[in-house]
Amino acid sequence: MEGYKFYSDKFKYKDMLIKLMAKVIVYSTPICPWCVKAKEFLKENNVPYEEVNVAANRDAAEEMVRKSGQMGVPVIDANGQIIVGFNKTALKKALNLQ
Repeated sequence: MEGYKFYSDKFKYKDMLIKLMAKVIVYSTPICPWCVKAKEFLKENNVPYEEVNVAANRDAAEEMVRKSGQMGVPVIDANGQIIVGFNKTALKKALNLQ
């Protein structure tokens, strides 16, 4: 049984490293309730992210549209995988969360 615990711990640390190494960008606006939910989800799961306010940064807004083809927020770039809207299932998959 002790070996099982070792492997369990090993996978736990692997998952933790994946989260820490994740490159996550949240394109949002200050008045978007779904953006708030997405950022809360990331915080609850200890996933570091960069927030980009597309209402205040025209270049970032254009970048978001190039990446997603969408003008609505949130748009989340999770390790290069583009997720439009707040989609827990897609975020969990992209970030290897359980």
